Amino acid sequence: MLHLIYIVAFTIIAFLAVSNLIRSLITVSMDSQRRQPHRGTSPAERDLKWRNSQKTIHPELLDERGNPINEPLLVMRSVTVEDARQQLDALYNASPSASKEKEEES
Repeated sequence: MLHLIYIVAFTIIAFLAVSNLIRSLITVSMDSQRRQPHRGTSPAERDLKWRNSQKTIHPELLDERGNPINEPLLVMRSVTVEDARQQLDALYNASPSASKEKEEES
C-alpha cells in the first residue's frame, strides 16, 4: 500500500514539473519573439525600440552617455603556470602579513 502512495505522489510531482517546464518554455519563446526588431525599420528605430523594450539596464552595461555598450565585458589573456605563480608570490610578498613573518624569522 505504501508503494502505491509513493508511485501516485511521484506521478503527481513529475506531472507538475513537466507542466511547469512546458509553461516556462512557452513564456521564453513568446518573450524572445516579442523583443526581435522588425526587418523593415532603420537601425536608429531598432535601437530606440530596443531601449524602450528594456525595463532596467544595469549601470555597468552603459557607457558615459547612458547608451548600451556592445563590447565584450570580460577579456582574459592566457598566462602560464609560472607567470601565475610569480604574480601570486609578488602579491604574497607585498602583503603586510608577509613582512611580519620575515621579521619573525630573522
